[in-house]
Amino acid sequence: MSDDTPNPKATPLVAVKGMNDILPPDSARWDWFEDTVRALMRRYGYLGMRTPIVEPTPLFVRGLGEVTDIVEKEMYSWTDSMNGDALTLRPEGTAGVVRAAIEHSMLYDGGKRLFYIGPMFRHERPQRGRYRQFHQVGVEALGFSGPDVDAEVILMCRSLWRDLGLSDVRLDINCLGQAAERRAHREALVKHLEASRELLDAEAQRRLHSNPLRILDTKNPAMQGLVEAAPRLMDYLGEASLKHFEGLCRVLDAAGQPYRVNHRLVRGMDYYALTVFEWVTDRLGAQGTVCGGGRYDGLAELIGGKPAPGIGWGLGIERVLDLLQQSGVDAPAAVPDVYAIVPSVDALPAAMRAAEALRAAGVAVLMHAAGRRPGAA
Repeated sequence: MSDDTPNPKATPLVAVKGMNDILPPDSARWDWFEDTVRALMRRYGYLGMRTPIVEPTPLFVRGLGEVTDIVEKEMYSWTDSMNGDALTLRPEGTAGVVRAAIEHSMLYDGGKRLFYIGPMFRHERPQRGRYRQFHQVGVEALGFSGPDVDAEVILMCRSLWRDLGLSDVRLDINCLGQAAERRAHREALVKHLEASRELLDAEAQRRLHSNPLRILDTKNPAMQGLVEAAPRLMDYLGEASLKHFEGLCRVLDAAGQPYRVNHRLVRGMDYYALTVFEWVTDRLGAQGTVCGGGRYDGLAELIGGKPAPGIGWGLGIERVLDLLQQSGVDAPAAVPDVYAIVPSVDALPAAMRAAEALRAAGVAVLMHAAGRRPGAA
């Protein structure tokens, strides 16, 4: 048997678990969604960019934090066999955008408003709304420090929900303050949790001294009373942090955007400071967050650049498309303007010439397959 001859006994190959094919007609829904996003970005003056899928592993270890779930458990990382470099499939987009901004001196002439659309990778148990290869829309506003831009990126999400026809999405916001304020709160939080250590589950005990703020985000029902009684970070904020948060709230109020101040909202990356926010829904079960983000003014310095403010958000495309389906929102049908039926083989050259002329004029033409009767299976 030659090498080119198929082996009839070979087991058919399938996609990697948690990494899914996107086939017609679903692919048309993706195209419609991405077209809607790009039109929104044009209205807000955000420019698209693309970063590599593979980045140096230290970018995420330094940027996200060594004790975050992503770095500890979820990254696809390996050592390059040719040069020994530590590499990782990107698990999120913000760190790569900030790395690119530093590497290419993008902020030399002022702030930049950027967006991207692309795949991310996390090694976790696949479930509804959470896949090992998933796709994100991300927005990053770099070089802007005021609460006006915080409000801008949040209200951009509101505009997207309107463009998509979604209404059952609500906004949670919080303020994480600055590093010194978080340290003071951390000391009080650890003391509070240690006093009731017997109530902590295994995950909370593991995080008690490495990342106690994440304990506030627990979903364990047995710990809800303990975290509700925990010291609030808001009570440790200084004048500048409170002023920033109040400025955000004033703009949201003026724009008529309802919100809830959620004191337990901390997000999952260490780089967040000051404003954090999530858009959430009740239609997707436990995976209720459809978009989340916040301010990360210290990230550029963490990964070796000059200090530069930044704020952004990430949105899971699979999750939003699921929400659209649950909400009964249908994407416009992808249908041609003209369906061309060729009555005979002799008419094919003229029909093809006419179809090409129509397409050149911007008309979508679908040709009936040659050699088949109209309506034939």
